[in-house]
Amino acid sequence: MNRLQTAWLREQLQHGQEADLVRRRAIIACSLLGIASMSAATLFQTGIIKHLPDPPLPSFDADKVNSSHLAYRLGAPDGPLAVLDFAANLPLAAFGGIRRSPWIALLAGGKAGMDMLGGAYYFSLMPRKEKAWCLYCILATLAEAAVLALALPEMGRAFKTVSRTR
Repeated sequence: MNRLQTAWLREQLQHGQEADLVRRRAIIACSLLGIASMSAATLFQTGIIKHLPDPPLPSFDADKVNSSHLAYRLGAPDGPLAVLDFAANLPLAAFGGIRRSPWIALLAGGKAGMDMLGGAYYFSLMPRKEKAWCLYCILATLAEAAVLALALPEMGRAFKTVSRTR
């Protein structure tokens, strides 16, 4: 990109008020919330901290949920994998100005959909398998749901654009 193109992109990303740009900023904010939530789980899962505080409500036991077999079954704890997953949303949301390639919007929306499926699956396991809730995991699932909801409008228009060109 030349200087003029980068200046135009910077102006759009920092000051544009189009609905898609506002939603993409919200995707970044929700992803950062997910990173913060799963960073706490990562600190626990890797032994940096020894306990995750829970809200004073029955059935909340973040230590149990984040120490379960399911949390380690991929060969690494799921916390740092979730941090990486949320981090991937940041460049996807920031890529391009208001008229970015529809393929980027499709990729971002498709990724958000897959993330939500995984998050919903893990969410369903907490009461069924662990018989406990994890506030950090719940926050991450809510962040995934928000990212998907925010990505859908642009993804839908991108799908129509790509379908028309075929």
